[in-house]
Amino acid sequence: MMCCVREMKAAALAVLIGLALMLQAGIANAGPREEIVLAGGCFWCVESDFESVPGVLSAVSGFAGGKTTNPTYKNHTGHYEVVKITFDAGKISREEILHKFMRSIDPTDDGGQFCDRGPAYKTALFYDGAAQKAAAEQAIAEAGQDLGRKIVTRVLPLNGFYAAEDYHQDYYKSSALVLTRAGPKSKAEAYKFYRKACGRDKTVKALWGRAAPFAG
Repeated sequence: MMCCVREMKAAALAVLIGLALMLQAGIANAGPREEIVLAGGCFWCVESDFESVPGVLSAVSGFAGGKTTNPTYKNHTGHYEVVKITFDAGKISREEILHKFMRSIDPTDDGGQFCDRGPAYKTALFYDGAAQKAAAEQAIAEAGQDLGRKIVTRVLPLNGFYAAEDYHQDYYKSSALVLTRAGPKSKAEAYKFYRKACGRDKTVKALWGRAAPFAG
């Protein structure tokens, strides 16, 4: 019996050592985390797009760019709808994030995005520091060269980010029910209907062609 106990302890110790080595290797391979805040119209859509990108650790819907503190969805006058993207800079660079983002929106539209009109739905690249500002300006320039058209997406300093209410987070994959014109639907179903009806992917694909990373 004592022999069995010793063997079990040895096996358990080996498992723990293995887990510790795996964790250590994961930490060693992880690059520095970086955050970038982007406004691309409906924040549900930007969040949905970027949570699928390898190297992106999280995407949080929220508000930025306005003067109102603690804005809410019902009261965010002056703010843009934005998404804060946290990514592993060892797996994807800020330049790659910005490249994908610019080709997931219509950066020539200064009245909003797709069916969503008004200042809150305009596009912008928010920067925190000189490096992000330079990357944002370069992304704007490249988009203009590729399209051969004027880019109206703004480059703005980040003076604060406010997360949107919980019910806006991960909207595109939620099974919670909401009432729509077609009756009760899950948020995921309602989101798919909204995105298609709004013409987001159709417009982006027509504008960017095969360069559009999420339009399918």
